[in-house]
Amino acid sequence: MRYLPHTNTIRDEMLKSIGVNNINDLFEDIPKDYLLQSKLNLPSHKSEIEVEKILKNLANKNVSVSNALNFIGAGAYFHHVPAAVDHLIQRSEFLTSYTPYQPEVSQGTLQYLFEFQTQISLLTEMEVANASMYDGASACAEAILMARRINKRKKVIYSGNLHPHYIETSKTYTKFNETNNVVLPLNLNGTADEVINYIDEEASCIVVQNPDFFGNLSDFSKISEKCKKHGVLLIVVVTEVVSLGILSSPGSMGADIVVAEGQSIGNALSYGGPYLGLFATRKKYVRQMPGRIVGQTKDIKGNRGFVLTLSTREQHIRRDKATSNICTNSGLCSLAFTIHLSLLGEKGLRKLAKLNHFKAVKLFKKIQKIEGVSVINKNFFNEFTIRLPKSAENIVESLIKQNILAGVPLSRFYPDRLDLNNYLVVAVTEMVDDYQIDDFCSALKGELK
Repeated sequence: MRYLPHTNTIRDEMLKSIGVNNINDLFEDIPKDYLLQSKLNLPSHKSEIEVEKILKNLANKNVSVSNALNFIGAGAYFHHVPAAVDHLIQRSEFLTSYTPYQPEVSQGTLQYLFEFQTQISLLTEMEVANASMYDGASACAEAILMARRINKRKKVIYSGNLHPHYIETSKTYTKFNETNNVVLPLNLNGTADEVINYIDEEASCIVVQNPDFFGNLSDFSKISEKCKKHGVLLIVVVTEVVSLGILSSPGSMGADIVVAEGQSIGNALSYGGPYLGLFATRKKYVRQMPGRIVGQTKDIKGNRGFVLTLSTREQHIRRDKATSNICTNSGLCSLAFTIHLSLLGEKGLRKLAKLNHFKAVKLFKKIQKIEGVSVINKNFFNEFTIRLPKSAENIVESLIKQNILAGVPLSRFYPDRLDLNNYLVVAVTEMVDDYQIDDFCSALKGELK
């Protein structure tokens, strides 16, 4: 409370108003083991200039991707964002007070969201897209809730190769609505074909990812065919949106709902957020889609204008009838995405995607030559999983001392799977040059001696 302006009297009045005795009552749902048992080690008082110095010293302890060799992926990717993006998102035409409810004063915001929706529809080859969501994981959870509304079934099937964060987020969203969440076994070096055997009349939807968490590529066409026979909705997740520059789109493979993380285009890593959720579906499901849709119209003078065409959220209709009481759009992040993708254009995106794949193949070939190291993937985009002869987590910690961010150990996501301790997910983007690939391989080889 030392850095907050409220007095004890003000706090007591607020607690009394909401019907609790003390502030600890507000956190009673949190397990006691996760609550702080003592006060934070913060000074009682510092001047502004002193606080700035303290925070700068703390920040300098971090290893920045800008100053290190970065091979981290697993859902968050280090891509180049043109300086023009940061400049253009600050233009007054795009300023808005959170949500563009009033079209007469929000034309700039509404127009770019309209363009954004068009871009997502083209990328995914789906018929309709909304005006963005919080991030990929929450968009995935919203897609599951949408599927359940459509076919009224309770069972949700997750591919074992779906990003663990997406699975856990979806479980949290569906915890209290009687959803039967079924997570399939991992298949580190396989495709998604094995999930076909789990599709039945009881399933509401099946959630798959491409490229999957380990970097494998799949074709979901056969899965889509069986889903349609049984009335099951196919939800396709994409965590690396740049891949859509060269890979077959989810829509072309028969997806019913596509969700993606849009951070890779226009948005920095930012320590994990804010990020950008992409959401697209078939036109026949549009009224069950969460979020908002911006449409174009004409004013009384015949001029082109933009409005919120669909906004079935809790502010607008009865809460129990809303498609979501949680989601909203990431306005600034979607603006950055729209501008960056507009600057790239279709040819530029294809070129960027090919460059990412080319860099990954170069690292793939060099890593295969290191004794004791093997790559488990047969097909990949810009990310793959390698098996090391030693603990991947120990090697990562050791390489950090050489200013190399070597990747993401699977043990961080699957701590109970001791058989995965030597596996490492490695990502390569256009930010890595050939010399850095050589430096990484040399350092890795040195750690394995």
